[in-house]
Amino acid sequence: MKVAIGGPLKVTFRPWVEGLEHIPAEGPAILASNHLSFSDSLFLPAVLNRKITFIAKAEYFTTPGVKGRLTAAFFKGVGQLPVDRSGARGAGEAAIKSGIDVLERGELFGIYPEGTRSPDGRLYRGKPGGLARVALATGAPVIPVAMIGTEKIQPPGKVLPKVVPKVMRPGIRIGRPLDFSRYQGMDHDRFVLRALTDEVMYEIMKLSGQEYVDMYATAAKRQVAEAAKADKEAEKAAKAALAQAEKDQAKKEQEQ
Repeated sequence: MKVAIGGPLKVTFRPWVEGLEHIPAEGPAILASNHLSFSDSLFLPAVLNRKITFIAKAEYFTTPGVKGRLTAAFFKGVGQLPVDRSGARGAGEAAIKSGIDVLERGELFGIYPEGTRSPDGRLYRGKPGGLARVALATGAPVIPVAMIGTEKIQPPGKVLPKVVPKVMRPGIRIGRPLDFSRYQGMDHDRFVLRALTDEVMYEIMKLSGQEYVDMYATAAKRQVAEAAKADKEAEKAAKAALAQAEKDQAKKEQEQ
């Protein structure tokens, strides 16, 4: 996949990279990144010499038919592991176990602490469960990563990336590894989980230059969806009121 996908991506979009020296040549490490686009999971592995494993929802691997098999092959090829997200708590535990397994094999584990793609390009509050618990359970260093401009290459909802001018080249900025050994054995302390996650998000913010929003991206997406629904209902009501007014006016004129 590094040849079939990574090569063409680098040739076509020419992503710039800073901080590659912070990626260890061997041994486990967690790459914690902001999340602007689906293509984040393609560009980051493309610029690394080592394999990086992310987690993905199980539906990508279980869809029937030829398209489903091709989709499953693609996600396996780009280093993603299936996680059943049918239950919130079960999904979280499955993701944590997957991350621990990857790191115990001495590999790189990629995670998006925000839990979902940013709806507007801003950086949202990190979820304290997965990243912090995996880091404390394994002792692996956490390397903050900033994806820059990938949402312009492949905006949310778009299936294929688009070629943009040179000034729109996507970028990847990799920070220094963070050591959280001082919190070892405290993986059930919610204040420690929150502090560790916030420290990582702060480093990502410095690397990316994004505006930080102290709320979860999932809540922001819900607000956007609710606002869109309200606007649609208001537009529908306005059209209905206009149609009724026109109908009343026509009836009045007919009576005259």
